[in-house]
Amino acid sequence: MAREAYLVPVVEAQVATLKKKTAVTTSWISIDAKGQSVILDVDKYAIMRRVQVHARDLRILDPMLSYPSTILGREKVIVLNLEHIKAIITAEEVLLRDPYDDNVIPIVAELERRLPQDNLTCQDQGEEEEEHPSARNDMDTEEENEFPFEFRALEVALEAICSFLDARTRELEIDAYPALDELTSKISSRNLDRVRKLKSAMTRLTNRVQKVRDELEQLLDDDDDMTDLYLSRKLAGACSPVSSFSVPSWYPPSPTIGSKISRTSRASAVTVEEDNDVEELEMLLEAYFMQIDSTLNKLTTLREYIDDTEDYINIQLDNHRNQLIQLELFVSSGTVCLSIYSLVAAIFGMNIPYTWKEGHEYMFKWVVILTGLLCTSTFTSIVSYARHKGLIGS
Repeated sequence: MAREAYLVPVVEAQVATLKKKTAVTTSWISIDAKGQSVILDVDKYAIMRRVQVHARDLRILDPMLSYPSTILGREKVIVLNLEHIKAIITAEEVLLRDPYDDNVIPIVAELERRLPQDNLTCQDQGEEEEEHPSARNDMDTEEENEFPFEFRALEVALEAICSFLDARTRELEIDAYPALDELTSKISSRNLDRVRKLKSAMTRLTNRVQKVRDELEQLLDDDDDMTDLYLSRKLAGACSPVSSFSVPSWYPPSPTIGSKISRTSRASAVTVEEDNDVEELEMLLEAYFMQIDSTLNKLTTLREYIDDTEDYINIQLDNHRNQLIQLELFVSSGTVCLSIYSLVAAIFGMNIPYTWKEGHEYMFKWVVILTGLLCTSTFTSIVSYARHKGLIGS
């Protein structure tokens, strides 16, 4: 029994060591409300412990798995998967995956530039408040109109993805319209292959834009989902019963959030109507929904132009096909007429003695004339029948 009790910790230690070896570390960057960034080379378990997110939500950010564009609101985080933007937003920091990616580097710079702006404004307002206590109410109103930290980070991500998709759409338009015009003027294998590749690229880009648009539309249609994105409000509600003298250890470093918490503690309660108010987030999502919808309209217009070009090309091909049918009909008619001549020549060219050959040399010219008239009438009848059926033009 003592031996078995001794082996249990050893096995657990081996399992823990095996988990550490099998865990794959990934690069993350943490950006706080002051715009300070820190590179984190940790595995997914460390991220789960840091932001208290479930594994199924973190799996959405795995680039090896093909998950559609998603914006998930959880208890303490916002899980964001928009194309190359894979981020976890909390009320205090933003965790962005793959910070060394070429498409992610501008987003990191934008977050570092825009996140601390409101904080500096709040600090300046705090100094003015000390100098002019009578301006406290006006400053509280301004603070209420400011976006929380998570919304500022969400705005940067939405702006980046909308600009990225719009840029890809404009590049596609620059390549597609000249290629379609060139194909209209000259139908060749090279032009057809070029348009085929552009159409495939347009279809893939349309699907990507459609996924982002559908996700924003789904959020706008559900007030409960938008309410889940108010992390600062939930944080302020969680600490509202606490006295202003006993601030918890997880007090947020953002002055905006801190001012909201202090106001909440002074008010001692937040009404249900205010908790359900999602107007500011709705306005934010609506703006970028209109932008992504405009990008989708550009792609729809391009698709319609491609469809019109395909219809025009099909009409041209039908015209060429009718010309070939007409040429084939003329050749076939001429072949029939020559066959009649060949039949008459074969009959008269036989080396078989006939009694009517003697003394009837004058019949040769009549045979030639009648055969020519028969061939002409046959050719005319075939052409008239083809025109009547619409096989050739008039």
